Amino acid sequence: MKVKYFHDTGTALIEFSTHEVVETKEINENIYIDLDSTGNIVSITVEHANLQSNLPNLYYEQIGILEPQHLHEKPNSSVKYE
Repeated sequence: MKVKYFHDTGTALIEFSTHEVVETKEINENIYIDLDSTGNIVSITVEHANLQSNLPNLYYEQIGILEPQHLHEKPNSSVKYE
């Protein structure tokens, strides 16, 4: 999963996969969900996210993970990105 934040527009993009987008559903005037050919979520776009949330700060937490962490963090730990 990738999270991208575009400072110039205040847009947040959360990418769950690299599958081809075949449909975009508008949730409201600021939130869009992209789906692949089988209806699985590909990404979520939040327009004006800077006005709706505490971005560009990102808090990331994995809970109940027993496998080694990609960021070399201990399981159940919180990582803060700014």
